[in-house]
Amino acid sequence: MQQLGTDLARAASVLRSGGLVGMPTETVYGLAANALDEVAVARIFAAKNRPHFDPLIVHLADWNDVDRVAAQVPAEARVLWSALGPAALTYVVPKRPEVPDLVTAGLDHVAVRIPQLDLARQLIASAGVPVAAPSANPFGFVSPTTAQHVADQLAGKVDYILDGGPCAVGLESTIVSWADGGAAVVLRLGGVPLERLRELLGYEPEVRRSSSRPVAPGMLDAHYAPGKPVRLVPHGFDWSSVEPEAGNQYLAWQPGTHGLASLTTNGSGSEGAQRLFAALRDFAASSDRELWMELAPEEGLGRAVNDRLRRAAHRGED
Repeated sequence: MQQLGTDLARAASVLRSGGLVGMPTETVYGLAANALDEVAVARIFAAKNRPHFDPLIVHLADWNDVDRVAAQVPAEARVLWSALGPAALTYVVPKRPEVPDLVTAGLDHVAVRIPQLDLARQLIASAGVPVAAPSANPFGFVSPTTAQHVADQLAGKVDYILDGGPCAVGLESTIVSWADGGAAVVLRLGGVPLERLRELLGYEPEVRRSSSRPVAPGMLDAHYAPGKPVRLVPHGFDWSSVEPEAGNQYLAWQPGTHGLASLTTNGSGSEGAQRLFAALRDFAASSDRELWMELAPEEGLGRAVNDRLRRAAHRGED
């Protein structure tokens, strides 16, 4: 029977015994299992109905543990770690053979992250194993930012949910890869802005937004979907040109826009990131047919917000 609580020792015991735990992080809640236990990892894919071609992120308690899963760590990855420490940043590096192919979708690289949230690192350290943990939601749907979201979406499929309160960032990690053997490439925009990476690396890394054969999580065109149409309008859109219809939701980026509700109270990208998934979840639970939503400014965390919105709105070929 699924239970939700704050018992860290119990959550760690579940992980060690091959079970699934709803794990809080600063980004979103993860569906966690022992990354070195292929049977436990298979339970993640089954619970989420996640395709096996979509790789997982391995979470560690400390950078000193990276050699447990990584065969090699590029110099630039060490530069980023030295500057940022635990952060909403994932490193794609060559993997050790001990990491099951199921974790990496058969690729020879593994995605590794050290969460910023103390409780997440304490859980991993207490469990004593690297932890594979994609977002704790059915595949393709809105990511959870509270423990209750996990309970609502994965009832009966999780052995324990560790409640760490609402996620502070609310948006998944930025993913950076050196899989090509050269310069850093951003595979997913996220909690560490592109501007910060540029500052630390000394150059602007290439951004690859999508792939039908993903080499990291979050690269599929259609993702984070509320299950109903989302219509996006440009940042700074003239909302006076739209005649509101009953049964639709309209969400501006910041207050004071023709009396509409807004995603943020101050127009900041960090606030928009924190509130985004909750707004999509509220729309999914409402009786409204369609959501009109204004994009964020294409800067800072606004880039990652817009990335998630475009995937949520993607409907494929007509």
